[in-house]
Amino acid sequence: MGERFVVVPVDGGGGVAGEDEHSDAVVSDPAPDTGSGGREEEKEAGEDSVFEQQDPNAVVPILEYNREPNKYGDGVPKENSPFINNTDNDKGNSYDGTNMALFEEEMDSNPMVSSLLNKLANYTNLTQGAQEHEEADDDEGPKKKAVKSPQMGTFMGVYLPCLQNILGVILFLRLTWIVGTAGILESLAIVGLCCSCTMLTAISMSAIATNGVVPAGGSYYMISRSLGPEFGGAVGLCFYLGTTFAGSMYILGTIEILLTYIVPKIAIFVAERKEDEVDALLNNMRVYGTGCLALMSLVVFVGVKYVNKLALVFLACVILSILAIYAGVIKTIFEPPDFPVCLLGNRTLQNHNFDKCSKFEVIGNLTVTTKLWQLFCDGPDLNATCNEYFVNNNVTEVQGIPGLTSGVISENMWSEYGPLGMLVENKKLPSVAGGDPARDIYLPYVMNDITSFFTLLVGIYFPSVTGIMAGSNRSGDLRDAQKSIPIGTILAIATTSIIYVTCVVLFGGCIEGILLRDKFGDSVKGNLVIGTLSWPSPWVIVIGSFFSCCGAGLQSLTGAPRLLQAIARDGIVPFLQVFGHGKANGEPTWALLLTAGICEIGILIASLDAVAPILSMFFLMCYLFVNLACAVQTLLRTPNWRPRFKYYHWALSFLGMSLCLALMFISSWYYAIVAIAIAGCIYKYIEYRGAEKEWGDGIRGLSLNAARYALIRLEEAPPHTKNWRPQLLVLLNLDSDQVVKHPRLLSFTTQLKAGKGLTIVGNVLEGTYLTKEAEAKSAEQNIKAAMSAERTKGFCHVVVSSNLRDGFSHLIQSAGLGGMKHNSVLMAWPGNWKQSNDPQSWKNFIETIRETTAAHQALLVAKNVDSFPTNQDRLGEGTIDVWWVVHDGGMLMLLPFLLRQHKVWRKCKMRIFTVAQMDDNSIQMKKDLQMFLYHLRLDAEVEVVEMHDNDISAFTYEKTLMMEQRSQMLKQMQLSRTEREREAQLIHDRNTASHATINDKAETGPERVHMTWTKDKLFTERNRNREGNANVAVRDLFNMKPEWESLNQSNVRRMHTAIKLNEVVVNKSQGAHLVLLNMPGPPRNRGGDENYMEFLEVLLEGLNRVLLVRGGGREVITIYS
Repeated sequence: MGERFVVVPVDGGGGVAGEDEHSDAVVSDPAPDTGSGGREEEKEAGEDSVFEQQDPNAVVPILEYNREPNKYGDGVPKENSPFINNTDNDKGNSYDGTNMALFEEEMDSNPMVSSLLNKLANYTNLTQGAQEHEEADDDEGPKKKAVKSPQMGTFMGVYLPCLQNILGVILFLRLTWIVGTAGILESLAIVGLCCSCTMLTAISMSAIATNGVVPAGGSYYMISRSLGPEFGGAVGLCFYLGTTFAGSMYILGTIEILLTYIVPKIAIFVAERKEDEVDALLNNMRVYGTGCLALMSLVVFVGVKYVNKLALVFLACVILSILAIYAGVIKTIFEPPDFPVCLLGNRTLQNHNFDKCSKFEVIGNLTVTTKLWQLFCDGPDLNATCNEYFVNNNVTEVQGIPGLTSGVISENMWSEYGPLGMLVENKKLPSVAGGDPARDIYLPYVMNDITSFFTLLVGIYFPSVTGIMAGSNRSGDLRDAQKSIPIGTILAIATTSIIYVTCVVLFGGCIEGILLRDKFGDSVKGNLVIGTLSWPSPWVIVIGSFFSCCGAGLQSLTGAPRLLQAIARDGIVPFLQVFGHGKANGEPTWALLLTAGICEIGILIASLDAVAPILSMFFLMCYLFVNLACAVQTLLRTPNWRPRFKYYHWALSFLGMSLCLALMFISSWYYAIVAIAIAGCIYKYIEYRGAEKEWGDGIRGLSLNAARYALIRLEEAPPHTKNWRPQLLVLLNLDSDQVVKHPRLLSFTTQLKAGKGLTIVGNVLEGTYLTKEAEAKSAEQNIKAAMSAERTKGFCHVVVSSNLRDGFSHLIQSAGLGGMKHNSVLMAWPGNWKQSNDPQSWKNFIETIRETTAAHQALLVAKNVDSFPTNQDRLGEGTIDVWWVVHDGGMLMLLPFLLRQHKVWRKCKMRIFTVAQMDDNSIQMKKDLQMFLYHLRLDAEVEVVEMHDNDISAFTYEKTLMMEQRSQMLKQMQLSRTEREREAQLIHDRNTASHATINDKAETGPERVHMTWTKDKLFTERNRNREGNANVAVRDLFNMKPEWESLNQSNVRRMHTAIKLNEVVVNKSQGAHLVLLNMPGPPRNRGGDENYMEFLEVLLEGLNRVLLVRGGGREVITIYS
């Protein structure tokens, strides 16, 4: 029943405002409820929801109740609650008082207690979805009926519906056969197992149902809100499939009763031979079942209200049938009914085609053969050739129902399992063997139509105890659902359990074993076996069970589509969205079509005994998760877990859960695996594609508890080297529109981490939290969106700080929790630091380097990060070059290995370069490095690059001079913005010109980089260098410019190193996909910070993708296992 409250402005005279005024109204629009599952949703039809009464004649809002069906689409539903967050409908209630002036500014978000209690009093569950059609038909024009509060009590609302759903087709069609096949003792075990399972589930369900208001939708709502959207969707769909296959089973039961016991003559397929009878019956079931399904679907589509009104009639049929059975049992004590069973030897005969149970009869002194003779002989003559077994054995007749006092109970105590085609025999009677056993199937013997064994009978019987959710599904109709659901459900299960146990004992005590094992009553002229016991006539049971099955089938076809509609409207399974829509009155048309289609699959299976275990699986899966939900909530002791029903315990829930799981595999292990696989696939699909929902579910609580436990167990001490992996803190920059500047930094994080370990993406906003709260939330949302787009799995942390420097410091110090803290920081190189008017940008960068060093954390700086590959790129043949200049823990070795695990970098080869000085033996270094890599189990090419202690070039002096002059000028003169830009450009131009000159010289000069050293070459080179250095020193003395003398020699040496190393790296690695390089530390003296940036700039010049790596001061890679 769709229900909506519309705030409608009216004029002073009380007239309803015109249509144009309705655009400003707030429409709270819960979706039409469903019989088997649903949730309320609300949508806003307009933005302006605040009415301020400034003029006495102004429009005053009134609350009009509107029961129109949902016309506003099926967007993502929100939880509807009368509590603190649901303030949309309250904004018009202006506060006009003085007693609460202290709180008046908060009235919009925190309503007064009186207002809250008033809303709670008016808050009600919506009634069952199956009634919305009826009420939509009854509504006339704009006049709406007054709100009817639900009036159903425990007996009518829960007890009787549960009774009707639990008692059904299996009781009438299969229980006698189960008792005859399994014996009384094993039948009691089957009943006990199944009833214990449902009773334990009902206790768990009662606890969940009484833990707060249960909106209409019952079981699905309870499970999904207790276990979360993934489990809720998986179990909801399992419950839906179970209900749908239950519809198939009831329809097959209806057709079996119709074709076997009421009008067998309407069968379309008639078996010519006895061995074809089973196939003919199944084909008839398929044809008539399909027709019956089409008819029932049409009834549900056209007139749901008639299905609901007929429910009491169908229930009356069930109760009358059961009373007829008990009456018949009592009657057998005094006068057993006359249903003789004919046996040949000890074999039971089908007596469809003969009247008298004898071989001969005497008519007028003449002995003539009977119809029975003709069935076993090739003619009516006394001298005809007959079956050998027929000749050797006598025909006897026994009473099919000897009565309660006959002592037959002792014979029916034990099981009589057998294979397909086994003859139903009375072991007490004598039998002389004879004839060909292979020919027995062509003779009128009663025999097993399926192979029977204990576990099969459990699967066939279990559907007869399902239906315990019927009460909770009607929670919207109940006057007090929290009181009615536990009492009604548990009483209904107790009642039906007593009925089943007594029926098992009474059937075994009244009916002959051979008749019990005769599934279709062939030995009693095709009567329903349970019907032979009933009083006053077998037709009471036949007609009663027929209508009972019809009603149950209609109820399944009514409930299942609504359950699917509820799941679809929850929005957790994207591909089911279409089934959330329906007719104008809320009827789930598309869901009904799908339900009919799935139901047809069950009907095409055609055998009641084959369909029953299928729906057993789905119901057991549902009950298993109800028990799990209760156990999880109880063990977690979540603050909101306060059920009014107190007679539950987590141990009972676990026992119920274990029993459900055991019954699944007992019934049919392969069906169980299929059902679990279906639920698992749905779970993973919802987890992967489904909408994110926060329902305060138990699984989330379980995750929190597990996370807390793991964090406490995880020591804050650093992990062992073998377990070390980069746990990244990624420092992102956002532009003025709060958009991520370098999304490729997130791509690189994904490629480096591959979803393993910890990733925290941090950002700092400048200002105060009170003024920047909205911006911080917006930034967080944008970062999360970018992380999702780049498939970066991790956490987002936006900090608002008075300045960026402190913000980054806070992040580096405090990000993470306990042992789950980052050990590495990843950031982008400040590419425009030279052009920046604010020196604070690169100063923050250097301070961050110092912070990470002080915190003993590794640092990764990506230069030209925007040219890094995306996650969709696949780099071809190429190299990742590692320049291992100094050893700082092995990060340089580990990072390429981790990168190559990702498909982007998988085809790249790893090359390691190390630098040898004049005194080093490069050949030995190469061998040692290869051995080291072998022990590290890393595949890489090794090269040792030798660098001379050669003279410091004029270019180096010039470069250093320009650097220092620029630094001094910027410090002393504090140039204006335009002058500073011009100065930077001038220095850049001179820089470029000097570099070009020195490069021209370098091209004409000798090649000064050698790849291998020998002892002879070493001494020769040393002597030559000494001579050369002396000459150069003399030459430089004459050519020395006066300003060079004042240069800081430390800066000159550093610039020299940067230039020479850059030449070597560019020479070897310019074409590499990625270059990893040791990052030199910043100077201890902060006065040289700008020079440090210049050194790094020179070091990286001419390289495209570079990752500067600075270790955290500990070993991160080991040769040991």
